[in-house]
Amino acid sequence: MIRSLLTISLLAAALSPLAQAASPARAYVPNEGDGTISVVDLSQRPATARVLTAAPLGKKIQSITVDATGSRLFVVDADASVVLVVDALTGAVLKTIPAGRSPEAASLSPDGKTLVVCAEESNQALFFDAATLAERFRVDMQGRNPEHCVYSPDGKLLLASNEESHDLDLIDIASQRSIARIAVNGAARGIGFLPDGKTAYVANEGSNAVDVIDIAARKVRQSIPTALRAAGIAVAPGGRRVYVSNGGAGSVTVIDPATHLVVATIAVGQRPWNMAFNADGSRLYVANGRSDSVSVIDTALNQVVDTIAVGKRPWGVAIR
Repeated sequence: MIRSLLTISLLAAALSPLAQAASPARAYVPNEGDGTISVVDLSQRPATARVLTAAPLGKKIQSITVDATGSRLFVVDADASVVLVVDALTGAVLKTIPAGRSPEAASLSPDGKTLVVCAEESNQALFFDAATLAERFRVDMQGRNPEHCVYSPDGKLLLASNEESHDLDLIDIASQRSIARIAVNGAARGIGFLPDGKTAYVANEGSNAVDVIDIAARKVRQSIPTALRAAGIAVAPGGRRVYVSNGGAGSVTVIDPATHLVVATIAVGQRPWNMAFNADGSRLYVANGRSDSVSVIDTALNQVVDTIAVGKRPWGVAIR
């Protein structure tokens, strides 16, 4: 009997990772207007969204990040100045973490061990242990009003986009300080790195363009015109293409990073904001803040192949 139970236990342990890998990928969409999270099973055709929690989670939920296990969501509530730790299956709030004043965007380190949150009114980046949820340290910005905080692919640096001062803070993780302030050409918003970490792209809402940042030189190498109110950045897996959501134009611009030429412009919903790819990069999911929808772009065809109704004023998309 003991041998049988041991065999069953070992078999279950061996099958567990396979079961996790076989579970369908899901897209999580924070809806700023009604405080809910929409969940989309990406294996469904056509895709439909369901609400993860019936009751609102907060008055101004924005950024959402899925932890490395796929079991917890880190959801920023800017109005309450907290990060909500939410069970990804049930929608239950597991913990509430103070996160400075008026946090907006959050992201995980490449190894999944650290959560960083940009707090606009505190003018800081706050770093938390993703497992214990304890705050590890804070970094003061040289610029003003940090909105997005994004790690370099090797996890050694962090770029923060400063909306008010029109610049970026370059933070060295080891020394826990801002080591450079890089001027850009407008109100800095979304950020994306190429896989080698040498180049980053920053959407500038005021200049309707994307600035190409040389990380080593700590300066703008080039500015690429896109469309009205460039907002979000998504870099395709492998760095094949860079995608820019244009909030005022209702479009997504596609850039070839080898030439920095615009290769396509794709019409989506109203006020497209933040975006995310599925695992292989074949689909890009775009949150349309004023259409209450997510546009699904086929990246081979450069066209919208599905539109998914979600909650009010979706802020972005996270996929796991």
